[in-house]
Amino acid sequence: MQTKAVQTSEFIIEIVAPIFNKNGYAGTSLSDITKATGLTKGAIYGNFKNKEELAVAAFDTTVKKMLRRISDHQATTSSPLKKLFLITDFYRNYYDFSQELGGCPVLNMGVDAKHQNPLLFERVKYTISKIKGNLIKILEAGQQLKEINHKIDSQLYAKRIYTMVIGAIFMTHTMEDNSYLIHTMDQIDTMINNELMQ
Repeated sequence: MQTKAVQTSEFIIEIVAPIFNKNGYAGTSLSDITKATGLTKGAIYGNFKNKEELAVAAFDTTVKKMLRRISDHQATTSSPLKKLFLITDFYRNYYDFSQELGGCPVLNMGVDAKHQNPLLFERVKYTISKIKGNLIKILEAGQQLKEINHKIDSQLYAKRIYTMVIGAIFMTHTMEDNSYLIHTMDQIDTMINNELMQ
């Protein structure tokens, strides 16, 4: 059974994660945090050393939700090739899902934290590396199973796919138009069919 301190910490993170994600590190004040949680400043800092530690914990929680949703979406198949198509399928509906999170955590915090919070920025870079690494694993598994062309450079294509995804997310959120994501996922599907399939 969780201690009261652990329960309080988890409660704080759950409440403030979308606020940090939406407003950014600098744009989220202590009064925003106390107002949202209904807790005092002392209660907040009794569970977290400082705002930076809380922001990192909030980012990690938001990213876990996002990655779990992607992972669950891919879990319906063991085929690496089909997993690639399920990734594009997931991102076609990402705009609506990310609204629950306060926006895309990788995009929001990547831009926000670069010059203001080095620790948080490192967490963003780690997350990007993890996502790219997962794509590489799928591509390499597909090569081993002869679903994906053994001649392609898995690292290059993992970078290319995620760059297209994150660019489409940026345009969709900026223009409030989901067609950027839909059309880009169609382009990635075409790339999978024409360049990656064995």
